[in-house]
Amino acid sequence: MYLIKNAEVYAPESLGVMDVLVGGGQILKMAKDLPAEEAYDVEVIDGSGKVLVPGLIDAHVHILGGGGEGGAKTRTPEIMLSDIISGGVTTVVGCLGTDGCTRTMSNLLAKAKGLEEEGITTYVYTGSYQVPVRTLTGKIMDDMILLEKVVGTGEIAISDHRSSQPSKKEFARIVADTRVGGILSGKAGLVNIHMGDGENRLKFLRYVLKKTEIPASNMLPTHINRSRALMEDGIDYAKNLGGYIDLTTSSDPDFLDPDEVKASTGLKTALDEGVSEDHVTFSSDGQGSLPVFDSHGKFLGLGVGKVTSLYREMRDAVLTDGVPLTAALKAVTCNPAALLKLPKKGRIEEGTDGDLVLADRKTLEIAVVMAKGRVMVRDGQVLAKGTFE
Repeated sequence: MYLIKNAEVYAPESLGVMDVLVGGGQILKMAKDLPAEEAYDVEVIDGSGKVLVPGLIDAHVHILGGGGEGGAKTRTPEIMLSDIISGGVTTVVGCLGTDGCTRTMSNLLAKAKGLEEEGITTYVYTGSYQVPVRTLTGKIMDDMILLEKVVGTGEIAISDHRSSQPSKKEFARIVADTRVGGILSGKAGLVNIHMGDGENRLKFLRYVLKKTEIPASNMLPTHINRSRALMEDGIDYAKNLGGYIDLTTSSDPDFLDPDEVKASTGLKTALDEGVSEDHVTFSSDGQGSLPVFDSHGKFLGLGVGKVTSLYREMRDAVLTDGVPLTAALKAVTCNPAALLKLPKKGRIEEGTDGDLVLADRKTLEIAVVMAKGRVMVRDGQVLAKGTFE
C-alpha cells in the first residue's frame, strides 16, 4: 500500500491538500492527515509541494506502430511500455491506421493484452482507415459484443486522400452499428474519426447529427488541429452542435507547420471561443507515422508520434497558454473517460483505479506515476520496463 501525504489534489477539480491511500489497485481513502498506521505495511510518499492528478488517458495510440505510406521500410515499430508510462499515461486505446492489411485486429488485441500484462490498462478500436470496416468477427457489432477490449470503431478516415472515400450514408451506418454494439455490450460505442485536410471537413458528422437520432457523444473527430480551417470548423461544430473534438499532440513545436495549430494553443482558443471544457480531448497519435505529403499527395517523409507529447501539451496549456489546470486536465482525464464510459478512470476519488501522477506544483515535471496502484515511475525515473526493454 501507498500513502501519498500532503499533495494538492486535482480530481481533476481542485480538492486542496489531502492524503490519498492506495491499495489493491485502487484508491481506498482520501482525507486530511491520514495516519500511516491505519493500514499494514504502508509506504509513505511525500507529496509536499506537488500536485496529484489522475493518470492520463490516451484514446488514440498506434500500439502496433503505424505508417507505411513511404513503403515497408517506413512502417513504425511497436510501442514499448516505458514510452507510455514515462509521460504519465496509464490507459491507452489502441488503433490501426492507414495499413489495415499487414497490421490486423488479432495483432492489435494481442499487443493490447501484452501491455495490460505489463501493468497498464488497454482497450482497442475495431477497424482502420478503410470502409467497409475490417473487423475480427466480420461485423462491428459482433466485435463490440464478443471482444472485451473493443470499445468502438476507428480510426475511420474521412476528408483525406488516403481514405476509402465513403459516402455520408456509409459513414452514418458505421456510427449506427458502433452505437448499437455499445448499447448491447455496455460499452462506449465510440467512433474515432481520422480527419484529413480535405474541404469536406466535418460535413459527414454534421450529416449524422441532422439526419439521424445518434448523439454527438458517439463520434470523436481527431486531428482537428491539423489546419486552421479545420480547427475553426471543429470549434463551430463543438460550440453550436454540442459535438466533441480531439486535438492531436504529436507534433514538434519547433518545426510546426504554419497551418497547424499546437494542441495547447488549440485548447486555449476553443475555450476562449466558448466551447465547453467538457467537449475537448487530447490524444497523442503515439507511435503512428506523421507523414508529410506535397499538394499533389506525393509522400515526402515522416516522423513518429510520441505518447509523451500528451503530457507535454497539457502542461504547455497551463504554463504557456494560461489554461487553468483543471480545464487542461479534463482534456486528458475525465473527458476521454466519459466518452469511453470508463467510470473507474480519469478521476481521483475513493473506489477509482489507482492511476495517479504526482508532479511538481510549479513546473509540473513528473515525479511519480502509478498505474493500477503500482509505482511505475519514481523521481522521474522509469522503474517498470516492458518485457523486451
